[in-house]
Amino acid sequence: MMKMKTLGLTIALGLLSTSQALAGFYVQNGNLYEDNGNPFVMRGVNHAHAWYTDKLTASMQGIAAHNANTVRVVLSNGQRWTRNSASDVANVIQQAKDNNLIAVLEVHDTTGYGEDGAAATLSSAVDYWIDIKSQLIGQEDYVIINIGNEPFGNNVNASTWVNEHQNAITRLRNAGFTHTLMVDAPNWGQDWQNIMRDNAATVLNADPQNNVVFSVHMYEVYNSYNKINSYISSFTNAGIPLVVGEFASTHKGSNVDETSIMERAQAHQIGYIGWSWSGNDASTADLDIVNNWNNNSLSNWGNILINGNNGMSSTSTIASIYTGVNNGGGSSYPTCSSSAADPDGDGWGWENNQSCIVDTNTSNNQATHANNGYPYCSASSYDPDGDGWGWENNSSCVVRNSAADY
Repeated sequence: MMKMKTLGLTIALGLLSTSQALAGFYVQNGNLYEDNGNPFVMRGVNHAHAWYTDKLTASMQGIAAHNANTVRVVLSNGQRWTRNSASDVANVIQQAKDNNLIAVLEVHDTTGYGEDGAAATLSSAVDYWIDIKSQLIGQEDYVIINIGNEPFGNNVNASTWVNEHQNAITRLRNAGFTHTLMVDAPNWGQDWQNIMRDNAATVLNADPQNNVVFSVHMYEVYNSYNKINSYISSFTNAGIPLVVGEFASTHKGSNVDETSIMERAQAHQIGYIGWSWSGNDASTADLDIVNNWNNNSLSNWGNILINGNNGMSSTSTIASIYTGVNNGGGSSYPTCSSSAADPDGDGWGWENNQSCIVDTNTSNNQATHANNGYPYCSASSYDPDGDGWGWENNSSCVVRNSAADY
């Protein structure tokens, strides 16, 4: 039986799939979970490691310091840029772990294949992952493999996108990879033909582990709330996992509705990863999140991503593999050291870069956590094992700290 720790109780949810029997991230009902059943929502930054290998340590530290929980790392298989060796990738993973970041690793050489003659095939990206397999096996709790970045340009046939990704996934699974795999949209990631939207289920169901997350890159195609909401909703309504793997506030002089991207991502509890930490060329310098690799100098775009409404500072939760706190996966949140951590008085606070429960008499029994959306239980009886979590109205709830609170 597949088991998920919720409310301190082990709930049988159905037959155990292969991916859930194995360690590491997995997907279920359109959501991404850690191995312990803890839901994980990516809040992160892209880092162009393949082109700036000397910037890794400082960049990882800066990204983590700005409250990211994920870093998406540009790698090269050697087709277009200098190949990142297995030892280099091992170092990338270790530095991500040292900074409490989940690493999404991607082969960038595939960008625009079919339209850009210099691009690498998706199959060659699979070759790369298999070549460095020894550095990836055992890292399933810390690493998600993004098979290839934007691996098809414009005007690709839907059948080509589907078949190539099915073949890639099959080869990786046959090679022994059990990681969560990330698949990018065609049309240089923007999916304006809706090929990924309309065929994601076919690719997901072709994976024997059913452990695939789909990634759209939201740039100038996504310049309005309605476009963004329609696209994201189509995935969440279908129960198919989606992340916004790249986005910014502008793109080559065109507007992007980054505010709506972040708001809709937060409302639907899907991940987003901003492009990119630093190092973009002069024509795209407005994509830099920090100026000239200075971790303490946020660009306008960086300030929005990190400090804006629904930005990383207020919505990112570090993976429980690092904190030991299972937000919905079976353990209670820590108690805040002071009510000052709860400025809005809803019973939830933010302290030490994670959520905490304030020991206070809050009259609103249905108040919810601003980031994770868990209601308070209406009675302590919904928490029979006393771990601080309950189950009421078919969802998790947080039990208050004293009888006087009810």
